[in-house]
Amino acid sequence: MSPKIINSISGRDSFYSDEKIVDFLFIHLGKYGDAKEDIQKCINYVHDKGGFILLEIQQEEIVGAVIINETGMEGYIPENILVYIAVHENQRGKGLGKDLMKNAIKLSKGNIALHVEKDNPAVFLYEKLGFENKYLEMRLTR
Repeated sequence: MSPKIINSISGRDSFYSDEKIVDFLFIHLGKYGDAKEDIQKCINYVHDKGGFILLEIQQEEIVGAVIINETGMEGYIPENILVYIAVHENQRGKGLGKDLMKNAIKLSKGNIALHVEKDNPAVFLYEKLGFENKYLEMRLTR
């Protein structure tokens, strides 16, 4: 696997546009996804403030994507947050998600936090890679 990395230093990619990445994530995150506008905000954060987008490309098509945003924090808040990871439905069960996560972990400087719904099958993968359920997340939504 030789993933393509897009970050604030490399800038936007002319071939794998933000729109292609948003569309891929919107489709392949399925019920665990967000609105396209929110996915674009996450990508804008990478371009403007830090983090990276890791893409797995096969035959010039995106088949896997990870977005990590840098938090700008250290110690009491993890330095990175895994916001999105998705694998094309035709590529699931082949270890691509695990490979993407391993590469994202290697590329990240510092600790990584993520939020995952308890019924998401990816929970097993995260635990296998060393993630722990340290806190119960609670939100006040206005």
